[in-house]
Amino acid sequence: MKKWLLLSLVLYSGQLLAFPRANHVPGGIAIIPVANASVTAPAVQYQGKRVTVAQQDGQWLALVGIPLDAQTGEHYVQVAGAPIAFNVNAKQYRTQRIRIKDNNKVEPDDESSQRIVQELAVQKGIKNRYSPQPATLDFIRPAPGADTGRFGMRRIFNGQSRNPHSGMDIAAATGTPVKVTAAGRVLYTGDFFFSGNVVYVDHGSGVISMYAHLSQIAVKPGDNLQQGDIVGAVGSTGRATGPHLHWSVYLNGEAVDPALFL
Repeated sequence: MKKWLLLSLVLYSGQLLAFPRANHVPGGIAIIPVANASVTAPAVQYQGKRVTVAQQDGQWLALVGIPLDAQTGEHYVQVAGAPIAFNVNAKQYRTQRIRIKDNNKVEPDDESSQRIVQELAVQKGIKNRYSPQPATLDFIRPAPGADTGRFGMRRIFNGQSRNPHSGMDIAAATGTPVKVTAAGRVLYTGDFFFSGNVVYVDHGSGVISMYAHLSQIAVKPGDNLQQGDIVGAVGSTGRATGPHLHWSVYLNGEAVDPALFL
């Protein structure tokens, strides 16, 4: 009897661990019941964008990526034209001061600025991708190493204030294999001014992961990956002070704290 109870608890815990944790703060995730699981998956929108929905415990749940610049207070998702309210609470992120040797990575020249504008448009399209297949939410850590750059940190490069940190930085030696965190399909690979060599993976229903500053890329767009497959190797390409992996996760086009998926 005790063994059966223990097995049941393990299986139940596993089910919970396969879902991200809710944290109703800017850069966090709101998890909202929107329908009974006996009906088809409802179409949910937040700020005009399609929201990830997934089943758990007999319900359809909306997984809302809360923007880092979201105002605190009451927010709404739209389900079949009807609003469902949720609250966003305040969070104060720490400040990180970074020194970059290549000042062009902090104050880009005209040529670099034009490149950045073009790349931002490409990145926006990738992050807002919503594919119809069910979301894969069972995530693993993509690489070993210390967390050296927390999500949401307010960053100051060479004394200049820049955008908050949109992912998790994991310090590791150059060449360390980088694993895809969950099963999915490669959306894009390339070389960006700030992110260096990057891989974007679609995990279904608006869940996107990104791996940046890679020294090598081991996949190509269209590849179907299983959890743990190698997407590349740790490097220091783009704007980086040393070898590390920058790992981001996006919901409804918004960067959210990857730690909520672990």
